[in-house]
Formats: sequence, structure tokens, C-alpha cells
Amino acid sequence: GKIAIPVIEAYPGSAFIFAGAQLSLVFGVLNLIIAVIVDTFAEARAKDVIEQALEMETEEIEEKKVLSKIFERIDDDASGAVTFKELQEGARKVAEFAHWLRVLDVDEHDFRQLFDVVDVDGSGTIEHEEFVEAMYRLKN
Repeated sequence: GKIAIPVIEAYPGSAFIFAGAQLSLVFGVLNLIIAVIVDTFAEARAKDVIEQALEMETEEIEEKKVLSKIFERIDDDASGAVTFKELQEGARKVAEFAHWLRVLDVDEHDFRQLFDVVDVDGSGTIEHEEFVEAMYRLKN
């Protein structure tokens, strides 16, 4: 201000130059501040994505444990594989499995299709791993 005011008084047209310089400085500093804020939030988001991935992994492990327990309850003969009949019986007897099917919007009419989809190897039975993986993927 000490230099600009006398120069502007002597040469009024120079006011545009000083105003432009002042605006450039103000906007430059504001732009720098905004860049720092955006960078800070970008870092926080990257960390949040990592947190979300960890939460998803934890949820997957928990859901697969639940599915393993459901499988064990459905597998009446403890053979490690479930037949179509055992799966149907399990849907009637095991409440957790019935709830799971409800979430998937699977009713008795869709049961054969579900069995065929889950029976990846086409063996006519569903092994533990097939059941857990397929049911988890169908839900998620």
C-alpha cells in the first residue's frame, strides 16, 4: 500500500496493474490453501478405502463362518456333502438357512435352480466349500 497509493495517484491507469497483481496474489494463496485441503481429504479417503476393504474382509470371514455352521446343520449324515433332499429339508428345519434364502429371494420353486448353481462340479451333491462360496457370492 505505501508504494502503490502514490503511484496510483500520480498515474491513475496503473491502478489496473496493482489491482491485478493484488488479485493474483489473493487467488494464488487461496488456491494453495484449497490444494492443501483437497490433498488432505484425498489421503483420508485413501485410508478410508483401505478401512472399507478390511471391514469387507472381516465381514466375509464372519459370513462364511455362519454359512459353515448352516452347512453342518443341513448335512444330516455328516458326509461333508449335501444332497438335494437334505438341502430342501434344511430349508424347512434350519431357521438361519431359511432366513438366508429369504434374503436371496429363493423360494421352493427356485430350489432346483439354486441347487444346480451351487453344485459347481455337477456331482449331484454340494460339498462344504461349494456351499459356502456360492451362497456367499449369491448374497454379495
